[in-house]
Amino acid sequence: MAQKTAPDSTRRSERSRRAIYDAALALVGEVGYGKMTIEAIAARAGVGKQTIYRWWPSKSAVLLDAFLDLAEQANAQLSEEAGLAEPATDIPDTGDLEADLKYVLRATVDEMTDPKFDAPARALAAEGVVNQELGVEFVEKLLEPQLQHYVKRLRRSQDRGEIAAHVDPRIALELWTGPLAQRWMQRTGPLTHAYADTLVEYALYGIVPR
Repeated sequence: MAQKTAPDSTRRSERSRRAIYDAALALVGEVGYGKMTIEAIAARAGVGKQTIYRWWPSKSAVLLDAFLDLAEQANAQLSEEAGLAEPATDIPDTGDLEADLKYVLRATVDEMTDPKFDAPARALAAEGVVNQELGVEFVEKLLEPQLQHYVKRLRRSQDRGEIAAHVDPRIALELWTGPLAQRWMQRTGPLTHAYADTLVEYALYGIVPR
């Protein structure tokens, strides 16, 4: 008589976690963050709400982890499409700073205008304004690590003499990431590749005649 194999609790937990992530991301796009509840996430995921509370203290915590996972999957997919063996962790360095920054900023625009990213990102950004703990976690886990990729790329250009030695890379990057984020959040204008390119050009070359 064949011996029965005990259920793999780790695999079952991973399936549940994945279902919860998918449910949270779907619901925030369908009903908005305000109407999204733990109960609704549990029902959509096919789990008990106690399962969710065992792993997360709030719906904002669920959504943050779901969004971090989504970003990780997107990076892995882009890396695979680019033929990379491992997910890309740095901004490309082709020796052409302008081209590299435009490449990355265009990809950022594509992500910002993708509905599956836009809805949860807006919800987390807005909630982070009134929920300080979430806001800090959102910056520490997602935003700052992404910005540090720019810092490393700019420092390499500094080492080659392509950027003035006195420039602080962490401040410099805000010349293009700040306006992009502001236009996205407040919808003050269209997010396009042309806009991304212009931000890079203005940041690198200024706006006054020489």
